[in-house]
Amino acid sequence: MTFKKFWVMAYRDLLRNRRRTVITFVAIALGLTLVIFMNGLITGMLDGMLRDTIRLDTGHIQIRAESYEVVKTSLLWRDLIDNADELAARAAAMPEVAAVSPILWASGVLGTASESTSVRVSGIDPASALFDPIREGLRAGEFLSGNGRGQILIGQRLADELGVGVGDRINLAVGNPDGVPQEGQFTIVGLINTGFPGIDNANVFLSLAQAQSITGSGNRASTVRIMLHDINDTDKVVAALQTPGLTVMGWRQLNEFIMTTMETGTAVYSILYAIIFLVVAVIIANTLLMAVFERTREIGILAALGMKGRQIMTMFLFEATILGLIGSLFGIILGAIVVYYFSINGIYFGDLGDVAGSLAFGTSLYTTLVPANLFLMAFWMLVVIVTVSLYPAWYAARLEPIEALHAL
Repeated sequence: MTFKKFWVMAYRDLLRNRRRTVITFVAIALGLTLVIFMNGLITGMLDGMLRDTIRLDTGHIQIRAESYEVVKTSLLWRDLIDNADELAARAAAMPEVAAVSPILWASGVLGTASESTSVRVSGIDPASALFDPIREGLRAGEFLSGNGRGQILIGQRLADELGVGVGDRINLAVGNPDGVPQEGQFTIVGLINTGFPGIDNANVFLSLAQAQSITGSGNRASTVRIMLHDINDTDKVVAALQTPGLTVMGWRQLNEFIMTTMETGTAVYSILYAIIFLVVAVIIANTLLMAVFERTREIGILAALGMKGRQIMTMFLFEATILGLIGSLFGIILGAIVVYYFSINGIYFGDLGDVAGSLAFGTSLYTTLVPANLFLMAFWMLVVIVTVSLYPAWYAARLEPIEALHAL
């Protein structure tokens, strides 16, 4: 019997009980749509978090003193870079580098007469393109000027919590390298809202010169941050910038937490995918088993007329394949539409970013449409469907003709 006849027979058999066939199609399509959506959500969330954290906080590469620890924001001179400008100039001369700037970090307390809060103080070069993402988040006032003397830039929400605005004076206290608190009064020149609460609410920005002055750090910096034109050049640039006594870190090392989260998230979602596939598998197995029970006498007649067991088995496998192909086709289309919609409009999660710390986790999550993943999910769905159909097909193939003919 030719394959064409198997396709025709399988197609006609599926049309016998159209309601059950349609329900099975819908189950496959919705199951695949859900898997595609989940894949797009986790991919978009983790890729977006990594991309925005690199853009707003870590850069592609950082150069630090070997003893420096970010969590301590140490201002001890042995933990700082004393030739940051030279290193920045050296990096800027490389064609792979898009932007570079020294940064000085310090822990501080920002306060008014009635309110105060802990913040991370970032001393930056206002003219550097490295801080364009911060500049683009400006919602009121203006960005820091060249020397930024007496100026401070804070988050819009942080300003609301403290009850201050553009033009107001605010106190900032930091420790110097000896651990002695230093306090200064600054004028708020601008309010920012980058869309990432974990960054906006925990950081204030001074000019690098002003930060060095209030902390007593001289011309030293905590790090030299570098952005590249192409992320794939990271290893090449890291190797070229290696300097004795300094640590040069690429974006993977700088974002170890996110990389670990991506691995863990992928594993967890794989389990969820498996559960959805299992549900669809049960539906397919049930559909084919019902078809076998309903057509027991017919199977007996076909066997009595000379159809071999492997041919009967092949016929049911073709039915499962048709169900899988058509259901997967609609699942791919519907899943692509859903993922594309949320990649544009996002899913609003409110202030979830508040718990993300310095990670760039926004108020909305956006899915990512990866065409290759659509077909990969569909392929595995089809594999599962054909696999679970083996038992009903085998069961039909092993029916004895005489017993099948006497079945009610």
